Amino acid sequence: QVQLVESGGGLVQPGGSLRLSCAASGTIFSINTMAWYRQAPGKERELVASITSGGNTNTADSVKGRFTISRDNAKNTVDLEMNSLKPEDTAVYYCYTIVRPHRWQSNEFQFWGQGTQVTVSS
Repeated sequence: QVQLVESGGGLVQPGGSLRLSCAASGTIFSINTMAWYRQAPGKERELVASITSGGNTNTADSVKGRFTISRDNAKNTVDLEMNSLKPEDTAVYYCYTIVRPHRWQSNEFQFWGQGTQVTVSS
């Protein structure tokens, strides 16, 4: 089993910045993709940004140039630096990972964090 613990959400004024962090722990041999998703009220969950173990990133057009995803493979953590925040960035942000638990098995499993609220408002 894998646990994802998120931190860093909160209330910020438009134009402000926040940094989200997510730490994975448990039975982990390797982590493939780590990502951040978000879900606003009444909307579907959407990908914000993802990063592979090799450092390749994919960022949603809506946040490109404002948000930066990074990870520390040694610590099994992924961060999301969010700058120039807008009211439309308000959502619950979820950490997501694809984990290979054991060296002797190639199976990979998906895990989600509990979510952290980000509210952008004056």
